[in-house]
Amino acid sequence: MIEVIPTKKQISIAKRKSKEMGVLNNSITDGKGNVYGFLGELLVNEYIGGKSKNTYDYDIVKDNIKIDVKTKTCTSPPQPHYYCSVAAYNIRQKCDVYFFVRIMEDFSRAWILGGCSKDYFYKHAQLNKKGTIDESSSYKWRFKADCYNLPISKLKKIPI
Repeated sequence: MIEVIPTKKQISIAKRKSKEMGVLNNSITDGKGNVYGFLGELLVNEYIGGKSKNTYDYDIVKDNIKIDVKTKTCTSPPQPHYYCSVAAYNIRQKCDVYFFVRIMEDFSRAWILGGCSKDYFYKHAQLNKKGTIDESSSYKWRFKADCYNLPISKLKKIPI
């Protein structure tokens, strides 16, 4: 995992983009997670030096590799057994690689967790149905949507 301290400028850009976008269909958080999603994309893009695209299918392109960034908020540093998730309705996205990011709710810290190819993800991920309990969690969190999940420990550091 690569720990990053988001800058005020990055946070400001993410907030502006989130406000411009509004709430997407099928949003698990009713749009509240958009700012974290945009910030995750900014952090990964700056780290790998790609080109921002922000399409439905992918967020960044580097060396003709289409990358989609998946971001979750958190209240503590991520642990290797925590899940990286892709909602089941997103499995048809036309990307090559997923990167996963966790960002503290207060924006104080973020972690680029790593990533993997889309093929690797679905080969090794577990499908958890909406309403089932997250077994990787000690606080009995329930999945809010059908999601494919892979533990952080199964990611590659930098998959491209």
